[in-house]
Amino acid sequence: MKVLVPVKRVVDAYVSIRVKSDGSGVDTDNVKMSLNPFCEIALEEAMRLKEAGTASEVILVSVGSPEIETVMRSGLAMGADRAIRVDTTNDLEPLAIAKILKYVVEQEEPGLVITGKQSIDGDNNQTGQMLSALLGWPQATFASELKVDGDNTQVTREIDGGLETIAVALPAVITTDLRLNEPRYPTLPNIMKAKKKPLDVIAVGDTGVDPTRRTTITNVSPPPERAAGIMVGSVAELIDKLKNEAKVI
Repeated sequence: MKVLVPVKRVVDAYVSIRVKSDGSGVDTDNVKMSLNPFCEIALEEAMRLKEAGTASEVILVSVGSPEIETVMRSGLAMGADRAIRVDTTNDLEPLAIAKILKYVVEQEEPGLVITGKQSIDGDNNQTGQMLSALLGWPQATFASELKVDGDNTQVTREIDGGLETIAVALPAVITTDLRLNEPRYPTLPNIMKAKKKPLDVIAVGDTGVDPTRRTTITNVSPPPERAAGIMVGSVAELIDKLKNEAKVI
């Protein structure tokens, strides 16, 4: 069974981002870029399925310019067998990405698509669900545990009320939550091997998907600064401030 893992290049999770002075977006000049953390979790789970003998091949796919190939090589160094980049310079919306992924799925015919629940830049949490709908495949979102048994998979999901376990028939789309696994670090030998692994490029026009955005970001602003904390002298003073100033009681 092939496993397809969509991945995305984002600002590194440990970098303090800066908003551009004109409010048009986040400044990415000279900023470290990395594989989206949720994508790493999805890839790690795919690798574990391969190591268990459940998956025969793990394929990465990403949408973007040649700049993203650096992080795709990082995914190959984690153990993926090959990668596919859909070439475009457009900043695509989740629906367009889902349509492009549908095209790749139809070409590759995987038995399972594992994707992160969201990217840490847009935080949309939409692509996996949209891909499932476009393919007509069952989906399991926010997976914290995954077990594949033949033509079915058992997924434990994190929901507001706790944990929910469902059975999903393959092929399916699964999105990962934080507690599914701990991604591995690429070893030096695997980093060297990754440089020789296949990385195919598809023109976005070949997918038949219109990459034009239907929404426009009008402004990006940093969160407001928090007010400085104060020390109170007694419990009575604390209650008074919570009641009359903070209005929380």
